[in-house]
Amino acid sequence: MKQRSIRIFIAAAALLSTALASAADNPAFRLAAIFSGDWQGTTPGNNLRIRSTSLSTDPQHQYDLFFEVSGKYQEDHVRLQGVMRFDPEGIDVLVTYVPHFDPTVTGLSPNADVFTDQEARSACGVNFKPRGDGFTSETLGSSCALAIRGATTKWTIEAEPGSLRLRDAKTGETMRFKRVSK
Repeated sequence: MKQRSIRIFIAAAALLSTALASAADNPAFRLAAIFSGDWQGTTPGNNLRIRSTSLSTDPQHQYDLFFEVSGKYQEDHVRLQGVMRFDPEGIDVLVTYVPHFDPTVTGLSPNADVFTDQEARSACGVNFKPRGDGFTSETLGSSCALAIRGATTKWTIEAEPGSLRLRDAKTGETMRFKRVSK
């Protein structure tokens, strides 16, 4: 009996290590892992907090995150929430952000992955490419204006383990964030 238990344990460990290795090789998993956690703005005037938590409601989209931004940026109060969906496209990752305009919806809400027609129409996507130990992207400008208030220009986004950087492609305005917890 003891010998059988050891064999079952070894087989389970082998399966788990194979699953973890294949997830680590998956660019959607790696990018979602970078974005997950709690973040704090670090540039002057950036008192924003980002919270990204796992939202696994669909087996075909197992890396979805519920994404919340709150706080103050310069003189503007900011509150955004929605779902980030990570879809692999070869070595690239398409990240689609679908906003929730109802501020009572949270990552714990039973309807966190259900959207109104207006929210679904406001969704925007950004294609991330691997670079170094992270990913980089550029928004398409006004295509995210409905989902993210004020996002009317092109921004570059650099996501690396422990740091996020958003930069206005035209003005050079930069917003940096550091991870404060996983």
